Amino acid sequence: MTYQEKKSIISLISTILIFGTYSLYMYPQHPEGELISLSTFRFWGLFVLNLMLFSIVAHIIISTLFNIVFRVTTGEKEPKFADELDKLIELKANRNSFFIFIIGFLLAMGSLVVYKPSQAMFIILIISGFISDVTGSVTKLYHYRKGV
Repeated sequence: MTYQEKKSIISLISTILIFGTYSLYMYPQHPEGELISLSTFRFWGLFVLNLMLFSIVAHIIISTLFNIVFRVTTGEKEPKFADELDKLIELKANRNSFFIFIIGFLLAMGSLVVYKPSQAMFIILIISGFISDVTGSVTKLYHYRKGV
């Protein structure tokens, strides 16, 4: 298995674990009561901002640990260059990831148009962000395994 395949697998697993852990942590803090209140909007705003911060920090730590473990176990260094294949795979993964997020964004805005609660919009945005991240990692893994 190549470095890029291992990195894609670690990214996929870490994305699922980070999102799942953070969601389980935040779920009990969900405010009860009215669907439209300042505390509900504050909760969802904090949920999104903290998830982004927590996810970035966790991905940096996991990536650093992965590179250390990879170097210790294989004796190889992380590749310092990306060839045309790597760039093409990265572009395809970004395209698929952005496509999923845009669909989720449009669904979230559509939920407001059909008078769904504002919580539905936040939930759709958060889930589409998660699915788009997973889609990017799966796309990379698929193309590194099967080719472009």
